[in-house]
Amino acid sequence: MPTVLVVDDDPLICKGLKFNLEKSGYRVLTATNGRAAFDHIEREQFDAAILDIGLPGDDGLSLCQQIKARYGLPVIFLTARRRELDEIVGLQVGGDDYITKPFSIDLLLAHLKALLRRTSTDPAGSEPDGPIALGEFTMEPAAHRATWRGQSLQLAPREFELLRFFLDHPDQVYSTNSIVEAVWGPTFVGEPQVLYVQVRGLREKIEEDPSAPQHLLTLRGVGYKFLP
Repeated sequence: MPTVLVVDDDPLICKGLKFNLEKSGYRVLTATNGRAAFDHIEREQFDAAILDIGLPGDDGLSLCQQIKARYGLPVIFLTARRRELDEIVGLQVGGDDYITKPFSIDLLLAHLKALLRRTSTDPAGSEPDGPIALGEFTMEPAAHRATWRGQSLQLAPREFELLRFFLDHPDQVYSTNSIVEAVWGPTFVGEPQVLYVQVRGLREKIEEDPSAPQHLLTLRGVGYKFLP
């Protein structure tokens, strides 16, 4: 039975999500602030976390950064306003998915199910393969290591998967939908913004000037192309 952590400062939302998720076969623990969330994480093994961005004290963005850095736990953000997506992009906190409020429980369940499916198996649908060397990039998928110009890259899990996809398919143009399907899986039910977030985060780590990328190129109206 998958175990999910729900973090929202509204106790009624926590109670409602706990009730509905448990009805759907999940084990659920809840917290209304970052400190309580970490108390749970340090005692329990979770499969995913659902975080509200607007938490008191350590907000959801800060909490996500800490959870990713220390535990690598898959995260779905709950956002009350579309503009909060700009914060996710700007801070590159490593969230795996997001849902805007208000939302239906069916939508949340679909996102959660897809997230658990993606994070429990290799995104390419196969076992990790051998090292990859392309231009100034190297990658060891089995060890989850990547370098650029000899320097280790500190990549969030989804950034790693995205870079692996591009290293496997250099100098080819792919649409947003085809990349999302390849990296997130064909059953992904989210929106293309999740790709834009990861592309921006990856550029911050593999480009001298992320605003004028030389490797991960955008072809407006078409998609993306990777040049090693």
